Parts: sequence; C-alpha cells; structure tokens
Amino acid sequence: MKLSKYDGNIHPDEWINDIQKYLALKDYDDDYLNFAISLVDSSIISLPTKINSFEELRNALKEDISFTVFKCTNKRLLESLKYIPEKEEIIADELNLIRNESIIALKHVATGKYLSSIEDLCYTTGSGLQLVFAGSSEPDLNSLWIIKFRGESAIYNGTLIELQHIESGRNLGLCYFAPKVHTYYKSPITEHTEGYLKSYDTINLAMKKTYDSEEVFLRSHDVRFTIGNDTFQEVVCHNENLGGNDEWRIELICKNKLGYEL
Repeated sequence: MKLSKYDGNIHPDEWINDIQKYLALKDYDDDYLNFAISLVDSSIISLPTKINSFEELRNALKEDISFTVFKCTNKRLLESLKYIPEKEEIIADELNLIRNESIIALKHVATGKYLSSIEDLCYTTGSGLQLVFAGSSEPDLNSLWIIKFRGESAIYNGTLIELQHIESGRNLGLCYFAPKVHTYYKSPITEHTEGYLKSYDTINLAMKKTYDSEEVFLRSHDVRFTIGNDTFQEVVCHNENLGGNDEWRIELICKNKLGYEL
C-alpha cells in the first residue's frame, strides 16, 4: 500500500482508514495523528490549528470546501452515467465534458462577497426565476460555479464561457419577456437588467443579449433587497461605464477534481 497526500480527491473516511491500516501494519511507534496531519496538502486544505484525534481530523476534512467539491463532481459523474447509452462513444463524450470543466468561485472585489444562487429561491419581481446575488464572505456550496469554455452565456477575456451553478445545475444568463419587443427584466432595486441563473485574476464579466447583441456587464453593489425574512446583495447587468463594482476575482476551487488530465 502506498500512502498519498490528502488533496480532496478521495473521501476523507477512505483516506483515514487507509492510513490507519498502513501504520498498523508497519508497527509505526510515533504519533499516528501528527503523521496523518503532515500528509494533508496545506496548499489546498485549511485545517484548524489544534486537532486532537482522528475523528477531529475526519470532521475538519469534511468541513473544508474541497469535500463539497468532491461530492458535487462525483454526483455529476454518476448523473452523466445514470442512463447507459448504447454506444460507448457517447459515454466518452460525457466524460470529456467533465474533464474540460473547472470549479470556481467569483468574489466581488469591492464588497468581498461571492456570486451566489440558491436552488429554487426565485425573484418575487420580474422574471420570477432563480435569483443571483452577492452572498457569503467565504465560498460555500451556493457560491460554486462550473466554468465551461463554450456556449454563449458570458464572456471572459474575449472567450465565450458558460457559468453553471453547481447546486441547482442552472446557467448564469439573462431573461427577456414580450418576444416582439425583446425587453429584459429589471433587477429588484436599481432596475438594471436582472441577472440569473486563471485563479485570482480580477476580471469583468460581460454578457451579450440574444436579440440586439448589446454587451452588458455583471455588477454588484452594496444595495440590498429582501425576500421573506432574508436580505440579499443585488447583482445586476448594465451597459454603463465600468468601475470598481464591476470587478470580480476568480478563485479556482478545483481544476478537474476527478483527476483527469485537462
């Protein structure tokens, strides 16, 4: 058995069990726990300063964002193979899609909040579709997006990309009503266009409207709206001059978490 560093590509339970079995076979006399902690990749995983047991280590690994990503990517792989097609080439195509995706979070530079969405939580004005907002100050499941370098939903550095919300599976985009007029829905407070559904680069994200090809930019600001008892920081699309509220920082949460070469 060969021990490997923990980098989030394996379930914490399986990794810890492998270590305990290995050390027991080797009659390892030193501190098992500190040895295991030393194998956790600190460039990816953030651990508490004090861990007193393997159970605490196990819980800390499960609380790290890398474990959320691990579960999501494996869920997507299972879903892609849920219905086994007749031709093996189709399975290969599904796997290639997963190979060419990375999981990111988008941090709003001015306010430090992350671009977020919540499955089936919808605007109470405008389109009534699933809302997008600037949410927590740390990445969580609601702020994780799959970036795909294809499609026509958004533009990053001149390249067409899709941003798909992991939790809900929905893409970031614009919604319009009245097909003959092609008028786009407005955001709840400032009435801009409603937004729905290289790491640490600071970028502007643009979207092209379907019918007039107008380019609009993704913005957030310290303006809030409420749905029920909850308050959200507004995210909009606009065609005004760019400023600090239009800057987003890409944080690469995981690149191809399934271990394939990209």
